[in-house]
Amino acid sequence: MFLSGKNWKLFPDESNLFFPVKQFCDIIPTGAKVGIKAVAFDYGGVIAFFQNTQAMKEMADLAGIDESLMKKIYWDNRSIYDQGLVDGIGFFKNILIDVGIFADPDLLEKLIVCDIESWSRVNPESEELIRELKTSGIKLGVLSNIVQDFLDRIKETLPVFRLMDTNVFSCEVGRVKPDKKIYEILLSRLGCEADELVYFDDMELNVNAALALGIHAFLWESPEKARKELELLGVS
Repeated sequence: MFLSGKNWKLFPDESNLFFPVKQFCDIIPTGAKVGIKAVAFDYGGVIAFFQNTQAMKEMADLAGIDESLMKKIYWDNRSIYDQGLVDGIGFFKNILIDVGIFADPDLLEKLIVCDIESWSRVNPESEELIRELKTSGIKLGVLSNIVQDFLDRIKETLPVFRLMDTNVFSCEVGRVKPDKKIYEILLSRLGCEADELVYFDDMELNVNAALALGIHAFLWESPEKARKELELLGVS
């Protein structure tokens, strides 16, 4: 048996999104046919490996501050960058000003490059899974909190994005997960109902938000595990 978000009706709002994923999932018998029409993936931590662990230290060293401080100011303010409310220059300039550092253009550029490169390592096993799904004819999509600087500088170098029928990026639509609106945009672009979509994300909060809309959402563990979950839903 396995866990799925089909017919998710328990909560009309997002007030319970912090509870464990497994607590709210329906249980569907192995081999059940549920009419899946599309599969979508998060980018960082799913299609690509999570941020390079050395990146935060490298950015901290460039800025001349402690790594723990860089990590705090980076993640405390990342949402406005993901939403496209600031560009990379504005993001790094503002978070460093908050700790008393006035960065010159050269430093800002180095920070942007370091940050972007840290998110660019596509997992070859994830890409292989996506290519397998592509040959099956099922619709594919990306739903990711991601920054414009990454799209401008790196996106076209990564073939995996060209395999998708649609890419929903937070910086382009002005919404970030777990806002339900960004999931609704994905569903609209894929042309399917919530219970016709499978979605993988590495963050439980984002998985719960998808489940709340009736999407078959899974917390990402590995391409191998995802393949098994898809097979149980009749997708191969």
